[in-house]
Amino acid sequence: MEGAVVGVVVVAVLLLLVLKSGMRVVNQVERGVVFRWGKALPGHRQPGITFLIPFADRMRKVNVQVVTMPVPTQEGITRDNVSVKVDAVVYFRVTDPVRAAIEVQDYTFAVGQVAQSSLRSIIGKSDLDDLLSDRERLHEGLALMIDSPAAGWGIHIDRVEIKDVQLPESLKRSMSRQAEAERERRARVITADGEFQAAQQLANASRIMSDTPEAMQLRLLQTVVEVAAEKNSTLVMPFPVELLRYFDRAVQKIDADLGTKAGGSGTTDPGRQTGRDGTTDPGEQTGHAVEAGHAVEAGHAVEAGHAVEAGHGAGPGTDTVPGVSERQVPARRLQEPAERP
Repeated sequence: MEGAVVGVVVVAVLLLLVLKSGMRVVNQVERGVVFRWGKALPGHRQPGITFLIPFADRMRKVNVQVVTMPVPTQEGITRDNVSVKVDAVVYFRVTDPVRAAIEVQDYTFAVGQVAQSSLRSIIGKSDLDDLLSDRERLHEGLALMIDSPAAGWGIHIDRVEIKDVQLPESLKRSMSRQAEAERERRARVITADGEFQAAQQLANASRIMSDTPEAMQLRLLQTVVEVAAEKNSTLVMPFPVELLRYFDRAVQKIDADLGTKAGGSGTTDPGRQTGRDGTTDPGEQTGHAVEAGHAVEAGHAVEAGHAVEAGHGAGPGTDTVPGVSERQVPARRLQEPAERP
């Protein structure tokens, strides 16, 4: 009886050992591919606890997470004969664990090699401008080139991106000079356009101010106010020409009014009347025989076309000195020009 109990216990322990040896745990990020007697079963084991037949089954776990694999820097010549160095990164994942475990020995290495060759190929088919500016189209083409062989391995290429494009130093300097020249051209065009628009506005403003001279005065006063706001400079304000024109027009109007009134009354200026009262202006008397501009010495007669003696032909306008004859008047008195009307 005791021998039977011991036998049952031994059998139970053996069964537990067998079950333990055939029990496997598959993680959430993995899938299990079971090989029975060396032949892969059609399906794959899901995450969790799974049981295998001891000594008959062998399971291989395949990770189904997205793999980020950098592509080493590849040197190539573009279609426009420019030598560049390009590196990229590939994002892929396993969609069919059975095919990934059977069709390819190491799918990670295989995808890496395909990515390098595809990157060199895409460099040779593209221009330098495409590598620098039109990368989205290159990403799509590169992903399609890598995904074509990888699809047969149960691999799906999620995304391929070009990380960096390394250019020769001489080409960098040439491109920098080109970009600088382009920026300078744009700046000059913008400056010229601004000056053209400003000139148009100034021309319009000048036409408006020429039609209304008062606007120029208002603009001048506004400028004076702006300059005087600083209170740190001396302002020299020119006299407005328009104001002089205003006074000129006012004087002309007054002269016209006076001429109209004088013509209507028939009178002349009293200061210009001659022969009315039998007298003339002292400066216009005929007794002056002295001609301006002739040098006359003291004690000699003065010629103005006729010789004039002392006491003859002298009118009220003649200069005399009491007690001294006309011949003794100093020459400087006789040299004064006669007063002209």
